[in-house]
Amino acid sequence: MVTSGQTMNGSEILFECLRREHVEYIFGYPGGALLQVYETLYDVKDIKHILVRHEQGAAHMAEGYARATGKPGIVLVTSGPGATNTVTGITNAYMDSSPMVVFTGQVPSNLIGNDAFQEADIVGITRPITKHNFLVKDVKDLALTIRKAFYLATHGRPGPVLVDLPKDVMNSECIFDWPKTIDIRGFKPTIKTHENQVKKAAKMIAKAKKPLLYVGGGVIAAEASEELRKLAIAQNIPVTMTLQGLGAFPGNDPLSMGMLGMHGTYWANQAVNNCDLLISVGARFDDRVTGKTETFATHAYKIHNDIDPTNIDKNIKVDLPVVGDAKQFLQAILDALPKTKENRKPWLAEIEKWRSQCPLTYTIDDDSLKTEFVIEEVSRQTHGDAVITTDVGQHQMWTSQYYSFRNPRSILTSGGLGTMGYGLPAAIGAAFGVHDRPVVLFCGDGGFMMNIQELVTAVYYKLPIKIFLINNNFLGMVRQWQELFHQEKYSFTDLEDSNPDFIRVVEAFGCKARRAENPEEARQAISEALAYNDGPCFVEFRVVKKDMVFPMVPAGASISDMLLDRLNPKTMV
Repeated sequence: MVTSGQTMNGSEILFECLRREHVEYIFGYPGGALLQVYETLYDVKDIKHILVRHEQGAAHMAEGYARATGKPGIVLVTSGPGATNTVTGITNAYMDSSPMVVFTGQVPSNLIGNDAFQEADIVGITRPITKHNFLVKDVKDLALTIRKAFYLATHGRPGPVLVDLPKDVMNSECIFDWPKTIDIRGFKPTIKTHENQVKKAAKMIAKAKKPLLYVGGGVIAAEASEELRKLAIAQNIPVTMTLQGLGAFPGNDPLSMGMLGMHGTYWANQAVNNCDLLISVGARFDDRVTGKTETFATHAYKIHNDIDPTNIDKNIKVDLPVVGDAKQFLQAILDALPKTKENRKPWLAEIEKWRSQCPLTYTIDDDSLKTEFVIEEVSRQTHGDAVITTDVGQHQMWTSQYYSFRNPRSILTSGGLGTMGYGLPAAIGAAFGVHDRPVVLFCGDGGFMMNIQELVTAVYYKLPIKIFLINNNFLGMVRQWQELFHQEKYSFTDLEDSNPDFIRVVEAFGCKARRAENPEEARQAISEALAYNDGPCFVEFRVVKKDMVFPMVPAGASISDMLLDRLNPKTMV
């Protein structure tokens, strides 16, 4: 690490700033606008550059790393198509509140706006999908800009920040000056919750007969899982989680309700409809949770804690807003409540009745294979302790239902954007950040093909990820909707005649591979894959072609109107 006062060029300043931000990995791909940067990087030994095979993969890897570790993920790509290829990954990180700093090369300053070779207005393009972005116009501003970018990405509600680096700026020199403190006008996120709001919340919790904790990814981002666990157990409050909140509370705890919403558990949605107090922490009442908003938790007094004030009253009007950090809020509630344990046995007994009425079930056939079995078997063999990444579709929802997440930062999945192709690069990013737990990817045959080129990255770096391909030769979730709501017109979703032989393809990438077609083969394949750590291991599970994810709330319907199977709607009361 150099001292302030030295003369350095822009590229040298960039890497010195990354050192001071404790960056371990950069996910990147070189190009013309970054030649000076990559020349400098050649001699950088203390920060590891991971060469991806597509810039979209870099963005998803950075997010996977960020979600698994809590540290910001770093992307470095060239101008024009290199920058625009990151747009999907940036949007994904923005919608799922993942901290990320994206550095994009840019043409020389005097050519900006002239339609120069490989020029794109990436600042303009990404303005709606970043917390903030910067175009560096003077090398003297570079260190301060990078400092601001990291601060913005990691403070308040996390998210992606982009820094655009013109070629001439990175070649220019100035005296390096590292800002010791940072102050950004207009950006002052509220961390400490208002004392009076906390007292009101504690009072409502103390007198509630049927309280319910509804928690999202904000609890995990705030490292507040322990405070959540203490509050739930101390007050006998059941906990339901969003897709991104799974693992915030141990899935094997009797108070865990699993996921709520469109493909949530019957008993979680029943609890939402019947609770008298709904305590939302780090969740944003998105449409996949609420269903028809007019009918959501109509009997409940609603408390909403979120660090982002724009999330409050955005979708659901609440009775008590509490802006602030989830960890601080939960601890303040714990301190304000009496230490005696509340007796809520009648409420918990009511929930157990719903759980027994409509449990999650599936049939097992010795001659065929169900996705639910595969996921539940992985959960059993990993004891709910793996880092699970998923792609998007039916397998994603089955994962939320049948994998018992016991720790935070254990599910990495595309929630807000629903990005097919997310899973493989996200698993790669997670594998660079996590070394004490297995990293397992569940992906469908559709999504796997979208970023299959990143398998080269996993093989080259010998990452011990377990790639479990759920192959039903269909775009399964789209097919499910076509069967239920579109007259069984399977329009361009049947892939059986166009899918490759995945085993041969994966082996050509240099990856260990095998196939399983029944439960016994699946058990053995899972065991072997979990034991193999000399690189990535791929297992193709040939599952039944036309399985369905239930329960399910149809789009626009109330969560009180759940489909339990193809022909059986369940109306809650």
